[in-house]
Amino acid sequence: MSAAAENAPGEAKVIPIESAPSWSEPPADGPGLADRVAEAVGGALAGRLGAAATRAFGKGWEDRAADGLAFLRRRISGDYEVDEFGFDRELTEEVLLGLLRPLAKKYFRVEVRGIENIPAEGGALIVANHSGTIPLDALMTQVVIHDHHPRHRHLRMLAADLVFVLPGVNELARKAGHTLACNEDAQALLERGELVGVWPEGFKGIGKPFAERYKLQRFGRGGFVSSALRARVPIVPCSIVGAEETYPMIGNFRTLARLLGLPYVPITPTFPWLGPLGAVPLPTKWIIEFGEPIATDRHPAEAADDPMLVFDLADEVRETIQHTLYQLLVQRRSVFF
Repeated sequence: MSAAAENAPGEAKVIPIESAPSWSEPPADGPGLADRVAEAVGGALAGRLGAAATRAFGKGWEDRAADGLAFLRRRISGDYEVDEFGFDRELTEEVLLGLLRPLAKKYFRVEVRGIENIPAEGGALIVANHSGTIPLDALMTQVVIHDHHPRHRHLRMLAADLVFVLPGVNELARKAGHTLACNEDAQALLERGELVGVWPEGFKGIGKPFAERYKLQRFGRGGFVSSALRARVPIVPCSIVGAEETYPMIGNFRTLARLLGLPYVPITPTFPWLGPLGAVPLPTKWIIEFGEPIATDRHPAEAADDPMLVFDLADEVRETIQHTLYQLLVQRRSVFF
């Protein structure tokens, strides 16, 4: 019988949804797509490419390759978790931090001090100075806390609105654990026992002229202190030296910034004069120091609504960071070494 006769007019052929190929569920006649991809790559590496891979990557590459294939399979099949803020722990640990780590270790050669002041568990608020035209200081802080803390804790950073309206950056920020800089999100994360990072100077800090380097700007109304008081978690001051000189800002295209809806468009000794090369940061030597925690649980719960107490605590944190910055600047031998 012909195919035309089998599918006579008016007799629609129904294909059940269950028969469609699945990324994760293996069909009855064989493995799923994720398994087939992993098997194909694994087979290639185990075959002729095996000897070449050993020469190129050294001994132990098989274990690294197996981990990579397992990661690839989980991503293809959707077998991974994100929390309600969009934080993708596996992607952050396996990919995002891996991309940033060489920048911290080899390029900026970040020296970390006082990591023991960050609690081993429970919530804490990390408050740091902000600088450098592009907020690399926040990303480097996230890397060093994860890599140097004995418990490899993740820093959940509070970011400005601009981060979440930039295409691509929005998705990456969410997956890396960042969230909007608002008291509600900060308090929710702190109460869950997370480390939360905040840079209260905001764009005033990273966009200040080079002549004002290492001079802290205002900390706003101290909303971060209110969140810490309500969650009854310690505040850990963080002082960062080296970021100010990565992109020395000697001017600002204010008109262009207004047209683009940006807080500033920087002029540096290399940008825009060298074109894309001007976007490469200078290889400065960094120090990130975490100070002694400032306890908040000694205050009553209603202290978060006391504007004078909130202001005094915010000012204490600011003065601690400023004093530490001056000490670190006196101690360092050179901007680059």
